[in-house]
Amino acid sequence: MHIPDGYLSPQTCGALGVAMVPVWATAASRVRRVVTRRFVPGLAVAAAFSFLVMMFNIPVPGGTTAHAVGAVLIAVLLGPWAAVIAVSIALAIQALFFGDGGVLSFGANAFNMAFVMPFVGYGVYRVVAGSTPVDARRRALAAGLGGYVGLNVAALAAAVEFGVQPTWFHTADGTPLYAPFHLAQTVPAMAIAHLLVAGLAEFAVTAGVVAYLQRANPALLTINHHAVAPAAGMAGVEGPVWWVRWRWAVIGLGVMVLATPIGLLAPGGAFGEDAPGDLDLGRYGLRAVPEGLSRYNGFWSHTLLGDYGFGEGQNATVGYLVSAVVGIAVIGVVVAAAVGLVRLLRRRTEPSAVPDEAMVG
Repeated sequence: MHIPDGYLSPQTCGALGVAMVPVWATAASRVRRVVTRRFVPGLAVAAAFSFLVMMFNIPVPGGTTAHAVGAVLIAVLLGPWAAVIAVSIALAIQALFFGDGGVLSFGANAFNMAFVMPFVGYGVYRVVAGSTPVDARRRALAAGLGGYVGLNVAALAAAVEFGVQPTWFHTADGTPLYAPFHLAQTVPAMAIAHLLVAGLAEFAVTAGVVAYLQRANPALLTINHHAVAPAAGMAGVEGPVWWVRWRWAVIGLGVMVLATPIGLLAPGGAFGEDAPGDLDLGRYGLRAVPEGLSRYNGFWSHTLLGDYGFGEGQNATVGYLVSAVVGIAVIGVVVAAAVGLVRLLRRRTEPSAVPDEAMVG
């Protein structure tokens, strides 16, 4: 679902990027209000989780791949505005350091995966879960359904963005300038990949983690569920240090890092993410790569580990592991730097006591 540079017109990228500005501003404002509280490690863990789960490619019939995103799980645990920030951080690092998704198309990818997905999925979760206690089985099911629906709506958004390109942007003779796929091709391709494969993985991950937390660490579920009845005898989320509250999440991330090479087992790449030279031009009635696609696809050439590996493709497993470690390390630095900047700015005024619900609203 990561849209590379060149597949969308500059106009499309610009419009979606501008649309995300107020979303990012609102999310930053809400997260900023509680930045000195216990959400800081949670935000870093959430961004790292989203980054890692997207490295687990799943084979799709037809020779392509897809992956989960984790956005709705983050929305369930920390609120949808926190999910906007966490997933946006993960997407930015993927694009800048690993060439996964474009830099010019970052706004479009964030619109789909960091905005549409968590808010749609969280809405489904709220409707299905109702007012049941946080330890109710219905909540885990609701979270899974939210993840499934959210991912598929985000995939549909990407399919439409791809599919309108040859209609809206073409040469005088009708030759596409950017993505050569029409809606009749993009919608079925994305639907098959996400309704039948990636969506089920998203359901399993989201429902499974919530169900696990209901048994092993129900206090974490209270962060975003202040108005919901707690489980009998449930302790609050307060604790002496962040490590006590988040240690199992950090340990889980470590296990995910070690398991990331599993993502290399899936053959092929995701639909719409091919390098221009790998496109089946004849399938789309073309003799050459579309002009705009060729021009903008190489816009960002400063990746640290392109395609999550070393330059010549040697030692793919080691390269994938190194990429996972580098990715979560950079996420930690980015979150720490952002928190430090916010705290520095807040020293000029006396911070007011704001309820934790500000993260969610």
